[in-house]
Amino acid sequence: MKIIDAHMHFSNIESFKETAKNQSMLDYSYEGIMKEYEESDVALGIGMGLTEKENAGFPDPLSPTPMGLDLDERIPDSVVYCAGVNPHHLEAPDLEALEKTLNDPKVVGMKIYLGYYRFYAYDEIYQPVYELAAKYSMPVVFHTGDTYSERGLLKYSHPLTLDEVAVQHRNVNFVMAHFGDPWTLDGAEVVYKNRNMFADLSGLVVGNAEDIKRYHSSPRFFNHLKHALTFTDNYKKFLFGTDWPLVPVQPYIEFVKDIIPEEYHEDVFYHTAVKVFPKIKRFL
Repeated sequence: MKIIDAHMHFSNIESFKETAKNQSMLDYSYEGIMKEYEESDVALGIGMGLTEKENAGFPDPLSPTPMGLDLDERIPDSVVYCAGVNPHHLEAPDLEALEKTLNDPKVVGMKIYLGYYRFYAYDEIYQPVYELAAKYSMPVVFHTGDTYSERGLLKYSHPLTLDEVAVQHRNVNFVMAHFGDPWTLDGAEVVYKNRNMFADLSGLVVGNAEDIKRYHSSPRFFNHLKHALTFTDNYKKFLFGTDWPLVPVQPYIEFVKDIIPEEYHEDVFYHTAVKVFPKIKRFL
C-alpha cells in the first residue's frame, strides 16, 4: 500500500529539535526522514512551511510570508510543502511573494497557524489567502486544537471556527490539522457538515514508539477520537499524517491503521491526500 504523510515538518525550529531529542527520540535531519520514509514505504511527505526568526519563537511575528522548509540545505525529493502564512505579513508585497511561491511545483497548498497567530480563520485578514487558494485550486491547511506552545491561545484554534470559512468559500478545500484534538467531536461536525472540509490525523500523540503503545493501550485515552471518527460516518474525509518529528513514522502508521477500518486504509493513507492536494500527482 502506498502511503502519503500529509502533515510533517522539515523546518529549523528549536522546539522540534528538542522534541526529537528528548521525546520522540529520532533523527530530525535529511538522513533521518529519508531512512524512516524508506523503511515505512512512504511515497511522499507534505511539509508544513514554518520558520522562526527569533530562537524558539514558533511561529514568531517576524517570520515572512511565505514560510518554507529550512531544516537543511537539502529538501528530500520525496517532500513537497504547504507555504506557511504569517498574518502579520500579508501586505501587497507579501501576497505577491506568496502567489509567486504557489507557482513552484513543490508547493501544493498553504498553511495557516491558528492559535499561534491570534486571528480567527474567518478574519478578514485571511481573505486574500482564500482567494489565492481558489485561483490556484490549492487547499488551505489550518492548525486546530491544542497548541504546541503555551503561548498559543486556544480560542483561535477551536475547530468550530472553521465552519464559517468552509461555508464562505465552497470552492476551496480545507484541511483541519490534528482533527481539532481534543475537540474532535466538534471537529467531526464541521467535517460531516461541509463537503469541502477534511481532517488529518497527525499530532494525536507526541513521543516515541513506547509512548504511542502506552496511549493506545489506555482504555479511555482515545474514546473521544473513536467517537468522532464514527460520528462523521465518512472515513474518506481523513488523511494520514505524522507531524514528524513529534513521533517516529512506522509506529504511528500502525497506530492509525488500528483506529481506521481496514477497508478504508487506502483512502486514509493515500487516495484522499491525492484528491485534496491535486498537485502531488506529478510526484507519485
